[in-house]
Amino acid sequence: MTSFVRPLAPASAADGIGQPLRRKEDQRLVTGAGRFTDDVNLPAQAYAAFVRSPHAHARIRGIDTKDARATPGVVAILTGADADADGLKRVPHHPVPTNPHEVPLRSRDGSEFFLAPHPPLPGDRARFVGTPVAMVIADTAAIARDAAARIVVDYEPLPVVVTAEDASRDGAPRVWDEAKSNVCVDSHAGDAAAVDAAFRRAAHVVRLETRINRVTGVPMEPRAAVAVHQDGRTTLYAGSGGVQRGRSELAGVLGVPEDALRVIAHDVGGNYGTRNSSFPEFSLVAWAARKLGRPVKWTCDRHEAMLTDYMARDLVSHAELALDADGRFLALRAVNTSNVGAHTVSFIPLAKGIGVSSSVYDIPASSMHGRAVLTNTAPTCPYRSAGRPEVMFVIERLIDLAARRHGFDRVALRRRNLIPGAAMPYRNALGLVYDSGDYAATQDRVVALADWAGFEARRAEARRRGRYRGIGLANYIELNTGVPRERAEITVRPEGAIDVVIGTLSSGQGHETSFAQLMVEWFGVAPAQVRVLTGDTDVATVGGGSHSGRSMRMAGVVMAKAADEIVARGRRVAAWRLEAAAADIEFQRGRFVVKGTEHGLSLFDVAAAGLRDDAPDDLRGPLAGVGDETMSQPSYPFGSAVCEVEVDPETGDVAIVRYTTVDDCGRAVNPLILHGQTHGGIVAGVGQALWELCHYDPETGQLQSASFMDYALPRADQFPPLVTEISEVPSTTNPLGLRGGGEGGTTPALASVVNAIVDALTELGVEHVEMPATPARVWQAIQDARRR
Repeated sequence: MTSFVRPLAPASAADGIGQPLRRKEDQRLVTGAGRFTDDVNLPAQAYAAFVRSPHAHARIRGIDTKDARATPGVVAILTGADADADGLKRVPHHPVPTNPHEVPLRSRDGSEFFLAPHPPLPGDRARFVGTPVAMVIADTAAIARDAAARIVVDYEPLPVVVTAEDASRDGAPRVWDEAKSNVCVDSHAGDAAAVDAAFRRAAHVVRLETRINRVTGVPMEPRAAVAVHQDGRTTLYAGSGGVQRGRSELAGVLGVPEDALRVIAHDVGGNYGTRNSSFPEFSLVAWAARKLGRPVKWTCDRHEAMLTDYMARDLVSHAELALDADGRFLALRAVNTSNVGAHTVSFIPLAKGIGVSSSVYDIPASSMHGRAVLTNTAPTCPYRSAGRPEVMFVIERLIDLAARRHGFDRVALRRRNLIPGAAMPYRNALGLVYDSGDYAATQDRVVALADWAGFEARRAEARRRGRYRGIGLANYIELNTGVPRERAEITVRPEGAIDVVIGTLSSGQGHETSFAQLMVEWFGVAPAQVRVLTGDTDVATVGGGSHSGRSMRMAGVVMAKAADEIVARGRRVAAWRLEAAAADIEFQRGRFVVKGTEHGLSLFDVAAAGLRDDAPDDLRGPLAGVGDETMSQPSYPFGSAVCEVEVDPETGDVAIVRYTTVDDCGRAVNPLILHGQTHGGIVAGVGQALWELCHYDPETGQLQSASFMDYALPRADQFPPLVTEISEVPSTTNPLGLRGGGEGGTTPALASVVNAIVDALTELGVEHVEMPATPARVWQAIQDARRR
């Protein structure tokens, strides 16, 4: 990566770096002027509907389409046989992490991982409820749905497994006959011998067996796709995490060159990972448009989305923590088993979780056994802080258990074991190198901000009202990596605009505002003069999209490089026009001036000068710059959260009454947006801790939470005002000092909530509560404790 350093001083521009500028895209979005995929309509388009398997595992013996084909308005019916005949390839997921700075997944016996394929329209078997088995194309969406209902599929139901525990047992029904078993990853990281020795000399050992519940992202905008094929080229409109990845994976399915495809995403209504990987329907819509010579549109309904959106979490962990008599952590070991569903979309949550399983604590030895298991459920994928909330939950629950069982103060025990700032850069027991951070300061600040010292008075007041009040603390660290290459192309237009072409893609993060603030800071322009151009592979040809906290962290670097090129070129153009030496030209707040004088030209005047016919050959052309960098170095955001709850012992109802966080992002470009990101992250994490669960019937594999009647989402009225604060310890591995900033709210939330619930109920004898901590589950924990 090119080496250059930007100053980390406070912003000098009124709306530049560090300023809480309101998002300029909100006016468009809240007034209905946004353009999402379903808003795209093309002349003469047809509509698609899918026939989906009602069985979690079944052989497809035949498909009768006669009645459906006779329906007026039906254009075509396509099945797996048609897909095979046309040579459609499998969806090219890339499940194995490749970043050299992460802990690699390696099979314990040296064998290859089994990568369960993902045919977009299988002709042989359905392997989870909702698998598409036929596609109807019709003149209207209603006709397509009606015709789909007339298709009769002859299924032969097969045995089903839906949990990792059941699927990994000897003799369990196999999801894929081609695999030796449903265990597709069996890996190990760390020093098992050193860990065993540490446990033998430990004064205290605590154990935890837990399952982190499966959830789904539920973006406000359901998936949709519109495709058209004309002049030998296919254009796909589809919201995602990144159009460049979408184009690459679409090319893989269709078996065509990438330059034969164009992928466009306008506004994207929510993501956080669930939309980053390719979905079969996108490829199928593009295939149908190419096959029929007519635009084809498909919009997912909410029930389809609940069945077939990629899900997340679903980790079983058996973990142990060893401590000496003074409470020093000696070693950590665990077996983490990830339920990856029927098709291997990603092992990244498993791998990343293992890498940072020791969190911000100085744990000298670690031994982590990681397994991934195939089941008859929807695939799982990286979702908001992939893999990290799960392992933070485990380590923070272990610490609370150690404190309560062996007489340590929960806050002091954590502080005693935090990695000191003087140890930075710090290599954890699995080899990851944390670049910088002040973990003790963050914990101290959140404890003070949450008024931990005054909690017992609040607990006593709640008891007088018949409520049990508890407080929980959780620290966390992030591991942000992502696609390593990013590119920015910046052009200064003479008419007074700056165009920024960038390969990332916003799904609500406020890129139009925060990216503009960098231009404000570096060029001295107004935010309204900056246009961020993204979401079109014909415009932004290169880029990694938005995931793993990479957008600002990587886009900022390449934009800075492009900006430096513009200033360097602008000095030469200004020197020509001002009849001065280039060395005597300096750039200040939007103007190129001759040093020691007021003689100068504005940025836009210089852009216009470069387009003059009489410009020298080496200066003629647009005032533009390009930044194109490959950055594989991880980022390690960190922080702390404190949650307070009140529990009704008669009903088990849990109310969040206070919530406080301190999150370090390295450097805050727009604090207002970061606070908003944190608020959303907190709600996502609390939602998982208390309410959300994708529940499959273990006998039939039916998803029993496939509607909003059954899948409980958090609501605004269930939260108090959230107290959030930003810490800024610059990253030493990023030229701008940036870390990721969009995931920290979620990462400690699971642990802080459950720690608070257990604290509230400790006097009743409750030691642990599984997630989601629903009223029924909390009430049962109270009853079980009372019987002991």
